Amino acid sequence: MMDNLNALFSQQTFARAIEFIWREAELLDRRDYRAWLDLWEPSGFYVVPIDPNTTDFAATLNYAYDDHDMREKRVQRMTSGYSASASDAARTVRTVSRFTLSSDSADLVEVKSSQIIIAYKRGVSTIFAADLAHKISVASGEPRLVEKVVRLIDSTEALSAIGFLL
Repeated sequence: MMDNLNALFSQQTFARAIEFIWREAELLDRRDYRAWLDLWEPSGFYVVPIDPNTTDFAATLNYAYDDHDMREKRVQRMTSGYSASASDAARTVRTVSRFTLSSDSADLVEVKSSQIIIAYKRGVSTIFAADLAHKISVASGEPRLVEKVVRLIDSTEALSAIGFLL
């Protein structure tokens, strides 16, 4: 009986985590960066590593390694109208799929997935593909991002036009 309850809890938690990840993608596509900031635990990290195999993000070079303060500053730049990424921002459409539950507990769910982003800017469409890893706290009853790692499949190449949140 207890195994059935644990399985049901895991399935419900996994489904809620997937819905949360889809909501995050929608907010980013709509450029609703303030609402995106509200999804985060203050202690969380948004990471876009260059090295596709690194796990020590603090000790390696990253495209982004944002704590709360850096996420706020990034959003401020993107919404101020003073930076190129704000005044001429790409329109994006994200597809997130291939969800895998890495682990779950009563307080934290880890979900891996894949993401394809089509970014359209100045008549040119650019494709970005990545493996994602989300750590989502469910401790307060309201899901909150603890960590999001975006591993671009071409992260070691020269990348341009990534002036938006992945």
